Amino acid sequence: MGAELLRLSHRKERDKRLTTHIFLSCRILGIYNIYYTGDKDEKLEKNINKVEKNWGKCLNVQHIKKPLKLIEEKKKEGYTIVHLTMYGIPYKQKINEIKKLKNILIIIGSEKVPSEIYKLSDYNISIGNQPHSELTALVILSYELNNCKLKECSVKSLYRIIPQEKGKKVVRNDK
Repeated sequence: MGAELLRLSHRKERDKRLTTHIFLSCRILGIYNIYYTGDKDEKLEKNINKVEKNWGKCLNVQHIKKPLKLIEEKKKEGYTIVHLTMYGIPYKQKINEIKKLKNILIIIGSEKVPSEIYKLSDYNISIGNQPHSELTALVILSYELNNCKLKECSVKSLYRIIPQEKGKKVVRNDK
């Protein structure tokens, strides 16, 4: 499965930490192409680039101004559009169908999502039908799509973690 992410309506001041966490979560979920709309946030991009410099470059983060145009282009390329929304069909009813798909554009919002997104999406999927974080929805869906396995960014990194039962150990890869 090849998944990409479209993060709608990033707000610099309100969403800076959450959007950072979403992007970092994509590293271990195997979602490496990320598009975001709303405020262009150079500080966010700089922070992600800093992480990637130390831990391996696997993310391609791109700010876009026209999400509907991106969705239409992705559909023409054969992508299936999966919009995560608390108003959608419970994911357990559709997860086996979605697992069979080759290329997916996952959409998560922040503020009110335009009705066109619901109409253009092939699937409007909910993790739960009550207010919850878009990060939670992304992680649960991606984890299920990956057959409950996490993915490692496989490029060489400057640092690596040596797993410890207690404490922390980080070593440079060039030593």
